[in-house]
Amino acid sequence: MTRECAALLPGVCAALADPRLPGLDDTCLEKLLDWFRSLTWFDPSVELVQHNPCLTELITSVLALAEPSPAVLSFTLQLAGILASSESRFQLLQQEELLARLFGQEGPRGGAAWDEASVRSAWLKAVHSMVHHQPALLFLCSSGGMDVIFTLQGDPSLFVASAASQLLVHLLTFSLECETSKALSTKDCDWPVCAQMIVKHIQESLQSSSASHIEQSLKLLSSLFGSCFGSCYAAWTEVLWLDIAKQIESFLLEETVQAQPVLANLLLNVARSPAFCGTEGSFWALVTSALEHLTPVQAVPLAVGLLKLCKCPQDVRIQALTVLLQPMDCILRAASQPLECAGLLDESVSDPVTVESLLSSKTSCAGLLCQTLTHLEKLLSLKHLKVDLPCVSLLHSLMTILQFCNGFLSPASPLGSTISRNLINCFRVQKSALDVLAALSDKKDCDTLIGSLFDVLLAYLQSPNTNPTVLKKTFQATSKWLVHLQELSSSNSQWQQTEKILEDVFVVLQKRLCSPCWEVRDSSLEFLTAMVKCLRDQKEFRQCLLSSEVLRLTENLLEDPESYVRASAVTAVGHLAPITYFAPESPVTGNQYNRESIVAKLQEILSTDSEGFPRRAVISIFTKWLREGCTGQLEDTEQFVSRVIQIVEHDLDWEVRLGGLELVEVFCSQTICQLSQCPYAPVSSAVTSSTPQNELLQVFCRAKLFGFLFGSLCDCDKPVGQRACDVLVGLRGHFYPMSTLENPQEIEDSPAGRGIAWLQRTLRQGSLAQNLPTDGGDGVDFQDPESMMLALGAIDLLELHDELNKSSDHMEESPQSLLQDILAAVGIIEDNEVDCY
Repeated sequence: MTRECAALLPGVCAALADPRLPGLDDTCLEKLLDWFRSLTWFDPSVELVQHNPCLTELITSVLALAEPSPAVLSFTLQLAGILASSESRFQLLQQEELLARLFGQEGPRGGAAWDEASVRSAWLKAVHSMVHHQPALLFLCSSGGMDVIFTLQGDPSLFVASAASQLLVHLLTFSLECETSKALSTKDCDWPVCAQMIVKHIQESLQSSSASHIEQSLKLLSSLFGSCFGSCYAAWTEVLWLDIAKQIESFLLEETVQAQPVLANLLLNVARSPAFCGTEGSFWALVTSALEHLTPVQAVPLAVGLLKLCKCPQDVRIQALTVLLQPMDCILRAASQPLECAGLLDESVSDPVTVESLLSSKTSCAGLLCQTLTHLEKLLSLKHLKVDLPCVSLLHSLMTILQFCNGFLSPASPLGSTISRNLINCFRVQKSALDVLAALSDKKDCDTLIGSLFDVLLAYLQSPNTNPTVLKKTFQATSKWLVHLQELSSSNSQWQQTEKILEDVFVVLQKRLCSPCWEVRDSSLEFLTAMVKCLRDQKEFRQCLLSSEVLRLTENLLEDPESYVRASAVTAVGHLAPITYFAPESPVTGNQYNRESIVAKLQEILSTDSEGFPRRAVISIFTKWLREGCTGQLEDTEQFVSRVIQIVEHDLDWEVRLGGLELVEVFCSQTICQLSQCPYAPVSSAVTSSTPQNELLQVFCRAKLFGFLFGSLCDCDKPVGQRACDVLVGLRGHFYPMSTLENPQEIEDSPAGRGIAWLQRTLRQGSLAQNLPTDGGDGVDFQDPESMMLALGAIDLLELHDELNKSSDHMEESPQSLLQDILAAVGIIEDNEVDCY
């Protein structure tokens, strides 16, 4: 602690203990506690308390108050817990009998303030801070504190109840850390005192008649096995499990117990413990029993967790997969004729009637299917799954669900008819099913159903009843499967099928691009862009594109009234350009826009569009074109970049200006590569006489890059300045590769040198861009190659880079300022004395 803080601290403590002074903001108190945590973290000595007696005086004064405010009492409890976190300070506070008055039976838990949840929460946090050494653990066990924590497990405040449960996990784990007895035997085990109290409490709660007590203990057990206790104390984990296993088994078999969702989570956390790595034993038999007896909604999360475990026995893993797939199996069977009951599964783990009843109910059908589909999508994304999913049957089931949802399938069975009525126009299920459908596109064994699959997708794309969000999901799934179709047709020569599907897709796309709903137009453009990215090299795709009206309609949407649609149209046109406008022999000369006019149109959007989204899209597309070499020879590119940055540097949207800097960075990199023999070769120290270097500088100056870059250094939006500095540092590294920088003292006497010196001073002051003339003001000519060479060599860009990259709170949040703020808030010192941070 600094001398200045030590001088201010007594006043702060006195103010906190004085009920006549105004209360402090909770944020200030939290910051004060954070400061004390940092002071005590690395220093366990008693000096902090001995050298600052005002701390113990604060605790004594607050305890003497008849009715301390909840905020001050909460602060005092947590302060005491932080101070008592080291054994030496704990003993000192014990000698002054402060801890017993705070955490013992005579403490605040008997007063009116205890009714405040914030005080109960602070008491738990304080104990958590304090118990990091054995004397504190023994004190807690002997002072009745454990009973308080057990009671707070069922607190009406969820925050308090959660904190109590977390504290019990910490106490049990820490008490085992303190155990230094001989090697543990599972048959002859003596828990440490604190751990014994917690285990006894758990056992008694599990055997009680109170459903809430049972649930609290099951949640505590789940937290224990899910914490480091379950992984670091394998032997103790096994002992604890043996103590409770019979009781857990009885809960699974008792239908009256309401805590079965917690049971599933508990079993999964136990399964993750190293204590149960073996494939034999009663535990896995209990897991199998749980998969059979839990309801499908409760069993599915357990099943999915088991499928992700590497060490799960194979028979249990197969059983878990069966549980997960049961609803999908039921869908297939319900959709079949009575004599065609082909499903996903040969047999069920639990009674199929249970799943059938859930799917027959309007209230539970969608929920069960969405839960199943969400888990299936996540499993399909895993690279290493220990079981094989029946992808063909799964795809068939998904198609059936989607047909149920849009009413295109009339099942013969009564169950199928009921499920179909429950799912009609169910957007939730449609979205989830389409997500899984898209994930299945990576699987190689679904080719036999691809024709039927596109029939289902096209039906959704064509239907006027398809919800816009569902349509977006359908577009995403369709683009994934079109890529799969391309791979399939190239290997199996199924060109006719591919061409027919693409023709149908483009017919639908033309219709959707003209939709009165802007979300549909937007999704359609995103779908077109996705197709171009993946299929631009496919001959059939280009033929279907150019023979349709899609290109003309996309161009029209550049003037759409909705800004999101205009932005998506810009992106689509930008991705179409390499195969249309910029193709060697452009096949779209008859369209509204040719190569020059499309560039001009996008520049117009960049300079005049009132919304930021389209302008951001334009600058992004221009950068993409530049990277791909679509802008022509160097002279054309130079003029193109110059026009763009003159538009961008005045844009009010910082993301557009940032995009302009990215464009400049790409242009610089490409120009250096073109004009240098080898872009990575070191440049001669006689750089000023090097023709390529002079030519580079002339190109950059003609394009007016330096004015834009130096002006951006002072941009009021920090990311813009950071990016501009990165580009300039990169350029200086090229022109001055051997760190042969100019000496500012030597160049300041020349006219150009005086301008550079002014520029250096201005940049250090961080003036706003509008205060930095980029037209030669103050003797700085940003289009003069010699001056810019001097600027790159003389200005300390690395120092500027460090300044720009400092975080916004690089001025340290001074504890001294905090203490002054607190004293000002309570009126002890005047406002003008405060050094606020």
